[in-house]
Amino acid sequence: MPMSDAEWHARVELAACYRLAAHFRMTDLIYTHITARVPDAEGHFLINPYGLRWEEITASSLVKIDVDGNKIDDSPYNVNPAGFTIHSAIHRASHQAAWIMHTHSRAGVAVSTLEEGLMPLNQIALQFYDQISYHDYEGIALDLGERARLVDSLGTNPVLVLRNHGLLTTGPTAAAMFNTMFYMERACDIQVATLSMGQKIRPVTDDIARHVAAQYKGNMGEDDDVALEWAAHLRLLEQIAPDYKT
Repeated sequence: MPMSDAEWHARVELAACYRLAAHFRMTDLIYTHITARVPDAEGHFLINPYGLRWEEITASSLVKIDVDGNKIDDSPYNVNPAGFTIHSAIHRASHQAAWIMHTHSRAGVAVSTLEEGLMPLNQIALQFYDQISYHDYEGIALDLGERARLVDSLGTNPVLVLRNHGLLTTGPTAAAMFNTMFYMERACDIQVATLSMGQKIRPVTDDIARHVAAQYKGNMGEDDDVALEWAAHLRLLEQIAPDYKT
């Protein structure tokens, strides 16, 4: 169907997120979602075609839906409206959450089952110090009544750990959202490896944790850094999966 340049650009970037998530093994076969608000169409969103592996997704195969997960274009693909419950709640509540990524990765789900959640064990994890929200498990996200509680749990943080379920990150851009998930996933993976050694853990004090978090916020993770990382990711895709933008 005819579409604006802004929508096509969002489609290309969203397809890139799916392919990168597949490359970095953050998928759950055909389940979970990465969604994007269509920049110039109020109440319209892009989501993965239900049934395709993330390795198969392209810009043109993405499906445009409304806030309730109903298709609004003539895509031949179906969508999973129930899977959009979590995303729709946050998209509607926060203008900054133009992009949302939800995963069921091995490390992410493992950390979500711990009472402590993500622990301040290492430098990568410390960038998230005091920037993670938690939402208690209520079952498979089919109840629309849970949407308001999800929004309340997230607050203004960029990361939501869905207890006993998985991870969710948000961002105003594809690059910001993916960067946050990439390092959140890395922090979870390191924590699982650390705890599996069964050795005494050397803790980081709260003062040092706050200091490092401030360093990340003030000197690292700036827009220029995120843009450089995103460009590096896209160069990788040009080598391994250039068809993502078709």
